Amino acid sequence: METTIKINLDEDALYRVKDGKVEKLDKPISGFGEVVQKWQEGKLGRYEVKYTK
Repeated sequence: METTIKINLDEDALYRVKDGKVEKLDKPISGFGEVVQKWQEGKLGRYEVKYTK
């Protein structure tokens, strides 16, 4: 089964595919920071958003 989705390429964003679903990750609120994706037993786990003030 193949699924197609549309993503706005004019927007700066991070996406991940987990369990067949595309999820847009949150941005750092201040505009400065990082997003860290955690892997658990070879699968995507939680992610963390860190930012500076």
